[in-house]
Parts: sequence; structure tokens; C-alpha cells
Amino acid sequence: MSRILVFMLMISTYALASSGNAENASTDIVQRTVNFLLFAGLVWYLVAEPAKNYFASRSQSIADEMKKVQDKLKESVSLKKDALAKVSAAEKFAEDLVVNSKKENKIINDSIMVQCDTDIEILIKQQAVLIEFEQRKMVRSVVENTLKEVLSQSDDSFDKEAMANVILKKVA
Repeated sequence: MSRILVFMLMISTYALASSGNAENASTDIVQRTVNFLLFAGLVWYLVAEPAKNYFASRSQSIADEMKKVQDKLKESVSLKKDALAKVSAAEKFAEDLVVNSKKENKIINDSIMVQCDTDIEILIKQQAVLIEFEQRKMVRSVVENTLKEVLSQSDDSFDKEAMANVILKKVA
């Protein structure tokens, strides 16, 4: 059917074409108008369908690209939400870690202080025992020196007063 229509349009174009005479100049506008309409119709018939297909496919490809971009946008938004959730979880973990480390620090510090206090008490007790030992040692050496001195003196003049005087000299 379309071939018949195209064939009729071609024949009518040839039949109604202007001969180029100047004598028919007053009625030439009708033939020219018909020729233009036939030409425009022919061009429309030949070009309309491919142009529609081209623009439809172009619109579809633009819509597909836009859909891809929107999908990527949705994906990036969801990834951003996931990243923000991970960041908030990491911040909470960091806060918990700080609180726990402070508690552990206090516990360790308290145990170290208790151990230091115990060590200081032990050192004080050891020092007291050492001082007492040194005092006994000094008393023993004084007594030994005194006895040696007394024994070295004559035995006949050894009485209580002499011994008291010797001890008083050594102690003072």
C-alpha cells in the first residue's frame, strides 16, 4: 500500500510540476503549493519513521543512563550510611575503650600503690631490725672492751665502784 502511495505521489509531482512559462504566472502558485505539499509529504514519509525511531532510542538511552546514575546515587547514599554507621560504632568503641582503659589504669595504679606501701613497711621493719641488731652489736663490743679493760687491771683493786666507774666512762 505504501509503495502505491509513493508511486502516486511521484507521478503527481511530475504531472503538476510547473513548466516554467511566464504566461501562467498568475496560476502558478497553486501548482507550486501542491508540489511543495507533495515534496513535504514524501520527505515526511521517508524521514518520519527513522527520525521517530532515532529520537525514541535516544530518549530511551538517556532514560537508561539516568536510571544508572540514580542507581549509583542510591548505592553511594547507602554506602555513605553504612560508613557513617561504622564511624559511629568506631567512636562508641573508642569511648568505651577510653573508659575501660581509665578503669584498668586506676586498678593497676591502686595495686602498685598497695605494693609500694607494703614494700615500704617491709623496708621500715627491716631497718628497725637492722638498727636493733647494730645496737646489740655495739653494746656487745662495749661490754667486751670494758671487760678486757677491767680484766687487764689488777685483780685486787676490782670492786663494785671501780666497775661502775669503768661502765660509766664507756657509756658516756
